[in-house]
Amino acid sequence: MKKTDAKNAQQGRKVTATSSAAEGLEELFIDSLKDIVYAERALVKSLPKMAKNASEPKLIEAIENHVVITEGQVDRLEKIFEILGENNRGKKCDAIEGLIKEGESIMQETEVGPVRDAGIIAASQKIEHYEIASYGTLAAFAKTLGEDEVAALLEETLAEEKEADSLLTDSAYNAINFEAAEEDNSGK
Repeated sequence: MKKTDAKNAQQGRKVTATSSAAEGLEELFIDSLKDIVYAERALVKSLPKMAKNASEPKLIEAIENHVVITEGQVDRLEKIFEILGENNRGKKCDAIEGLIKEGESIMQETEVGPVRDAGIIAASQKIEHYEIASYGTLAAFAKTLGEDEVAALLEETLAEEKEADSLLTDSAYNAINFEAAEEDNSGK
């Protein structure tokens, strides 16, 4: 995006589409699939770093398990591209890049222990919420386009992302956030 278009977008003005802009829902759908496959591949690389920086064994296990699930999601996306007869080359996803960078910042800005674990959970949930929104939208696009097999595969991934979010919420509320709060109280 040109700087003037970025400025116009920030100011609520109309943005001029690029020459490669999607003209129909199918093009937007494919473009969005390329975005999410990039995101999932980036997560396969970044999640192990989060696991290595976590300290709570159940959190480490949950992250490590999610790496395996994410690898399966990449495989599922590659199958979707095959079904659609499209190239599975990803397109840089600025959103996931920003969320991964935020997670890395949280790890740098916290000491090892419950506070860092709480930060890792927070960063992970932001990623899950992005993925939930993406897969929900993609499944709706697939249904609208009559791609029922693709929609079913996307809904399978959507269910996995919702489950991951639920597990993170349980981990945070059942132990880690309280341990992090205790560190606050013991330091006062």
